[in-house]
Amino acid sequence: MAEATGALTGRILVVAFEGWNDAGEAATGVVKTLRDSLGVRVVAEVDSESYFDFQFNRPLATTGDDGNRVLVWPTVTLYGPEHPEAIDAVTPSIYLLLGTEPARSWRSFTREIMDVVHECGITVIVMLGAMLADVPHTRPISIFVSSENPRIRSEFSVERSTYEGPVGILSVIAAAAEEAGIPTLSIWASVPHYVHNAPSPKATLALIERLEELIAVVVPRGDLADESSAWEDGINALAEDDEDMATYIAQLERARDTVDSPEASGDAIAEEFERYLRKRDGKADGRDRT
Repeated sequence: MAEATGALTGRILVVAFEGWNDAGEAATGVVKTLRDSLGVRVVAEVDSESYFDFQFNRPLATTGDDGNRVLVWPTVTLYGPEHPEAIDAVTPSIYLLLGTEPARSWRSFTREIMDVVHECGITVIVMLGAMLADVPHTRPISIFVSSENPRIRSEFSVERSTYEGPVGILSVIAAAAEEAGIPTLSIWASVPHYVHNAPSPKATLALIERLEELIAVVVPRGDLADESSAWEDGINALAEDDEDMATYIAQLERARDTVDSPEASGDAIAEEFERYLRKRDGKADGRDRT
């Protein structure tokens, strides 16, 4: 792991939740990749009985290593380094928070998470999310980075989100962290809405690449590059057999190329991101999101 300087050093907590904040399973895909590659241990688990609606997030029946059937309940788990005693002030140490977005008692849930954050000495929190948007699968995945923390915005030249509207648990935890003096950073990927039923390895890979640019950690890619190519090829094959879909994708490509043109400003790109959020918000049927 490389050395880092600046705001994104120390004990960094990377957060992703399944559900509304996780289009194409892109955000949780990043945290699962980190969990499987960094060598972490379980630090704490949230009691699912207090925060989940089991009619909405049902337990899963599976077979254990001993051959017996077991129930796996939805939960949220915080992972930390296997050897926390080896942490120093220069090399970043990665903690992970992964699980299902809770269905109720968000303020109590957030207090419980923040208690563990303080116990672990977390110095910065990175929120990962993915949203369905009017973007083409054939272009690089759009990534939007924002922060409420002045130091992070200045050091990394990122924007402050101007979104107003319903939020998800990521925003609630971020607000609590900033209030407690722990800086936060949000990284969001835009996933093509016309392939919303399938995982998007291309979006997961884009989030990983942006995360690596911001913190000094190298994330093994595994088969993500090949899976991303196969994902794109599969959608191309579908579009070849669907004229309406192909026409729609071509329209999205033209719109994206306009945004990516040299004439497009950073403000224009940020405005495009906010437009995605507002449009998605209007389709939410009253459900919260971030």
